[in-house]
Amino acid sequence: MATFFIEQFGCRATQADAAAIERQLLERGYAVSPDANSADVVVVNTCTVTAAADLQARQAIRTIRKGNPAARVVVTGCYAQRAPEELAALEGVSWVVGNSHKPEIPRLIHEMTHAMTHEMTPVAASGATQGFVLISAIAGATLSFERGPAQILTGDILAQHELLVAPVEGGEAGHTRPVLKIQDGCNKRCSFCVIPQVRGSSRSMEPGRAVDEIRKLCEGGAREVVLSGIDLGNYGRDLAPRAGLRELLRRILDETSLERLRVSSIEPMDITEELIAIFAANARMARHFHVPLQSGSDRVLAAMHRWYRAEHYARRVEHVRERLADAAIGADVIAGFPGETEADHQATLSFIERLPITYLHVFSFSSRPGTAAAKLRNQVPERDIARRARKLRALGEAKKAAFQSQQAGRPMRVLTLNRSGRDAAGPWTRALSGNYLDARVSGAWPANQFVDVQITGVTDGYLTGSALSL
Repeated sequence: MATFFIEQFGCRATQADAAAIERQLLERGYAVSPDANSADVVVVNTCTVTAAADLQARQAIRTIRKGNPAARVVVTGCYAQRAPEELAALEGVSWVVGNSHKPEIPRLIHEMTHAMTHEMTPVAASGATQGFVLISAIAGATLSFERGPAQILTGDILAQHELLVAPVEGGEAGHTRPVLKIQDGCNKRCSFCVIPQVRGSSRSMEPGRAVDEIRKLCEGGAREVVLSGIDLGNYGRDLAPRAGLRELLRRILDETSLERLRVSSIEPMDITEELIAIFAANARMARHFHVPLQSGSDRVLAAMHRWYRAEHYARRVEHVRERLADAAIGADVIAGFPGETEADHQATLSFIERLPITYLHVFSFSSRPGTAAAKLRNQVPERDIARRARKLRALGEAKKAAFQSQQAGRPMRVLTLNRSGRDAAGPWTRALSGNYLDARVSGAWPANQFVDVQITGVTDGYLTGSALSL
């Protein structure tokens, strides 16, 4: 049986797609290769949120081609949906499969490898004009393969209704914090964002299936699960009967034994009093809110086609802090959106400074083809974007440090990860708190264990602490 390797880029939603493909290939009897150089088939799962992400994907494909010229390379993901011809032109690529047809990949690989084994004599690829490539693919059809140029399998993403689902496990945290994608796609049209074009409309996992997936994760030893999506606040609005994120959270807490439930990014207008109340009422909810801001200037927010203004945002995060004094509150912010002036930039800095935000994810504006922002004439010079991004990152680090310093002397419950080390004081184990703080716990601890610790200080950007008496 053939081996495969998935080269992964992008956000948690993209990672969840890769996990679903991996699960399906394993169910078909394929084996995971330890690296791309030894795999028969390499799936490159791309991101396209920035030009840098596109470049990273192209570089990875060239590296794979150099290290394993006989591999059949399947390129998929958001970049493949947005610009399939660019990727098909790269040497060594056999297929480009858009998000619109990503669920077909396991079947395509199965039929390709069957053709390789039973119908053709494999040959080492010497370019994009050789190797086994897709000629036709319609759901339920028999595929045919022949030597020829790389082929493209994509279509209207708005017609995509299937939600690829499998928990994302492994990675830096091992199996301690699997991520479950419960929603995909977006119905909003922010002027800078290409995601609706490459992921389609919002679609949700059935609540019962989500509960079942988490039960399975708990049976497998998971103690914390992260719920993810492109627009989590829109969860369930496409279902019949209609569901909602609050109802799903209640079901998970009531119907599973999960010890900690974490929610990824939620848009500001979805941070309601009712949602905050669920977090405040149940200690099993991680006290962590990631609330995209993008700008503190109302003028820029309007140009971004965001549906709130700065003071709307401020009221939401301040209400979180009023109810949950120790909650982590993170924000995304974009530096250098077209037309952003120095006054707009300063307004964003001043706005963030006065809010109880505890960390920032800073993005330098990257023009995406097909978006409204790409057509704007007043683009900000790259040097100004870089300078503004540096200032925002420095502010984010100061916010993070201030939040960390507030934890000194406090008891805290942390979940150990699979990272450890040793310093002058002895061994330590990396862990994560409910309010999204990295900690180093004194001693050698097994991964995936909750430990109550006393926080003693901050070293090298990590909280430090010792276990309390058991």
